[in-house]
Amino acid sequence: MRGSLGRANPLALVALAVLGMVAAVAVRDLVTGLVLVAMMVVAGTIALPRHSGPAWRWIVILLAAGSTGWSTWLVGEHDLSIAATAALRVSVLALPGVALAPLVDPANLADQLAQRLKLPARGVVAVGAALQRIDLMAETWHQLVRARRARGAGPGRGPVSKIGHIVSVTFALLVATMRQASAMAVAMDARGFATAQRRTWAELAPWSRGDSIWVALGVAHAVIGHGLWVMA
Repeated sequence: MRGSLGRANPLALVALAVLGMVAAVAVRDLVTGLVLVAMMVVAGTIALPRHSGPAWRWIVILLAAGSTGWSTWLVGEHDLSIAATAALRVSVLALPGVALAPLVDPANLADQLAQRLKLPARGVVAVGAALQRIDLMAETWHQLVRARRARGAGPGRGPVSKIGHIVSVTFALLVATMRQASAMAVAMDARGFATAQRRTWAELAPWSRGDSIWVALGVAHAVIGHGLWVMA
């Protein structure tokens, strides 16, 4: 069970994130929110790999939940229960996506979308390639920064110099991304994605019993949330 989400099917991971949004609809009281968040935390502690993504991504959830709870407390007659419920609803909504997004491999997801869901090959490969480009944007950014420093064009100590450096690197990143996108579009057309009616795939898109179990657990999580909401 430990670290099993790291081996899960990307389609199952996406399903868990969607089911998290379904469960968030049921968070209308404090008890339901606490139960659903506790279930997510326990499952994540057991099943997430140790190094499944950057640790700072959890801060995003804390900021989102905290700001939502704070603003709700301000406009909700300073009711702590209402504010906490709003914060828990945001947590249930955001936790699955933030936790599972680093585990989704774009290429495997594209294989699953095309072979399992029978989506159009051209759109699926385009989405997979775009997701891969997003993963590589940070690496491209660091390469551009290192190249500028090697040429003596790094930022100075002043804020104006640092802002100018960020703007310059951002523009260079935009140009590099557009060039890569153009090259990828030409490569896709050269391989017949514009006109091909039937396409084969290099790798299979397996679906294991563990994937079915995870989806069933996600459904159970959402059902429990709505059941608690009805009984409240």
